[in-house]
Parts: sequence; C-alpha cells; structure tokens
Amino acid sequence: MLRCARGDAALWLRVLQANALPAGGGAGNSEVAMEQPQHNQRREKEVSGTTCFSWMDSPLGRLLLGGDGRALTLINFQAGNGAMAPRPDWTERAEPFREAVRQLDGYFAGRLSDFDLPLAPRGTAFQQKVWRALREIPYGQTRTYGQLAQGLGMSGAARAVGAANGRNPLPVVVPCHRVIGGDGSLTGFYGGLALKQALLDLEGWTRPGAQLSLL
Repeated sequence: MLRCARGDAALWLRVLQANALPAGGGAGNSEVAMEQPQHNQRREKEVSGTTCFSWMDSPLGRLLLGGDGRALTLINFQAGNGAMAPRPDWTERAEPFREAVRQLDGYFAGRLSDFDLPLAPRGTAFQQKVWRALREIPYGQTRTYGQLAQGLGMSGAARAVGAANGRNPLPVVVPCHRVIGGDGSLTGFYGGLALKQALLDLEGWTRPGAQLSLL
C-alpha cells in the first residue's frame, strides 16, 4: 500500500489511485455500523445554516467550503464518495474563507497541526458533544469508538458515537479521521478509506501493532 509524505502532493494523488478502497470496510466492526453515511440525506440538517461557499484545491482533490459568513459550517471532499454540490441559494464568496484556506493549506503541507477557526457545525446536542471530543484527539494519534464513548462518560455507546462521527460536516478541522475500529482497522469515513488513510499518513500515524510486527 502506498503511503504519502508531508507536502508530497504527487504521491498523495497516487495514494488515492492505488488505495481504491470502499467507503465501508471493517465488516467485523459492529461499533461503526451506524457510521456508514447516506449521502443524499445526511447533509440536510448539517448545511441548514450555510449561506455562502467557496472552492479550494488540495493534494486530495478539490474541497467545497461552506459557511454562514462568519464561521465555517462545511468541508466536503469532491474526490470522495460523498461529494456534494453547492445549493442554488448559496452565494459564492472567497473572502469569508481566506483564513480557512490558509490554515488548510498549512495542514496539507505538514506545517500546521492545530486549527484556530470559527466553526458553526449544525447538529444535535449529542452530535455537538461528540464533535467537541474529536477536536481533543491530538494530531497524529487515534482513538477507537469505544475509547471516545468512554471519554464522554458513555461506555457502551460506541455505535451512537460512530453515528455522530459519520455526520461530522467539518472533516479535517474536526478530525473524525482519527477515530478507528476497536481492532485498529480503518472504518467508516464518508469520503472513502483512501482519504482517511492519506490524512493519517500525513500526520505520521502508525497502525497499532505495526511497529511490533517489524521486530
């Protein structure tokens, strides 16, 4: 499997082509069964406050950015399985997204590990709680769905956490890619597992047990 290095845009594109993995995966991970998205329905509430949009290019393809003029409400990978188009009532405006583009560029180049942006994701109180917990996962590290649920004081709610994780409208900035299956496998990323793997590779993540297997 190809891996990508920080700032290596050409290799990132090769990763997407070589790691043509399905959006699901991890059939044995019942904890994430609820995370598998229904792309035509899941964004109805998440984008309800979006009024403007812009585009940016990244090493992983074009990104659609959405906002309300003050805060970021949406990041959508056009190269992934969950690509969406701007709604007819949204206005294309570059200015509200300049800082988001600058920080995302820094992240993809390996220069930035923490985002400092105004965010306004739309979701239920439970989803908001899960999304706040995602932002506490350090750069280059991962947590399982079970660990995330335990950290929220909700042991046994891994499936519900997986469902909220799958509805995160701000991937990368709210790092849902840092949540993995209980067996260490990559599971349930709306843009496809190749995108998830590429983001983890960028952050220098090593699959649990991988180093031991080399000894």
